[in-house]
Amino acid sequence: MTSLTSPAARAAHPPVQRVVEVSGRRPVGAYVELTLAAPEIAERTEPGQFVAFAVGGPTSAHLLRRSIAIAGAADGAVTVMVAPHGPGSTWLAGLQVGDTVDVVGPLGRPYPMPSDGTPAVLVGGGYGAAALRGLAARLRAAGSPVIAICGAASADRLSSVDELGELAEVIVTTDDGSAGRQGRVTDAMAELLTSRAPGQVGVVYACGPMAMLRAVAEAATTAGLPSYVAVEESMACGVGVCMTCVLPVVGEDGRTRFSRSCTDGPVFGGDRVRFADVGTLPWDVVGADAMGVVAP
Repeated sequence: MTSLTSPAARAAHPPVQRVVEVSGRRPVGAYVELTLAAPEIAERTEPGQFVAFAVGGPTSAHLLRRSIAIAGAADGAVTVMVAPHGPGSTWLAGLQVGDTVDVVGPLGRPYPMPSDGTPAVLVGGGYGAAALRGLAARLRAAGSPVIAICGAASADRLSSVDELGELAEVIVTTDDGSAGRQGRVTDAMAELLTSRAPGQVGVVYACGPMAMLRAVAEAATTAGLPSYVAVEESMACGVGVCMTCVLPVVGEDGRTRFSRSCTDGPVFGGDRVRFADVGTLPWDVVGADAMGVVAP
């Protein structure tokens, strides 16, 4: 399998920009699932990648795009799960069948694949679970047993449980106990890793909130397992220009550099991301001395 200390493989195909039609729309709890007629993007997509939408329409004052993980890409269509929050995502969630939207994709580096047959655990938080659907299908096609742990604050915040259930053994958790078992996905993951014999889990993948990714990565590393996480840093441009999505990542040479989530990620080796230092300027990051940062 790809080494844990290596960055995720680069995508095989370059992205394209297209104005596409919304061919499907359905509410999913607190979210909205959109299906786009985007064959050129669908045929290029690999699990873990994302698309970036222009929001607000042609006369909008929203200059920056909204980046959303790809939930599925098949038969000429791309599916995304939209969580209405700010004005951009709320506008996207309001799109109806027949509307058009400007989209760039697929963007970012995909999840690296393990050797065929490697048992995998997938951990999804909230709508982040949708981003694991394509990965689960790819793993199953390669003969890998898959366990998916889907968690959220409440039942209406869960995502893609049924879709993942067609491909994997699924464990559901909610903070309030309104669906599945009460608790966090990280608790269920810790119990799973301790209950399985050596070799029954070979790799861990995750997508969701940063605090969850940190806990998943730490648990996997403690168990001696490689992990790969798709980070949720804000990606304003999606193409590596604006530098709003940088976070400290340890390279193969052991040195920390600021990596762009949109182009160097969004998938990183779990033990490579310095989660505790996200949002700060570590003294030992490459280039810190030039900015006047000194060692403590």
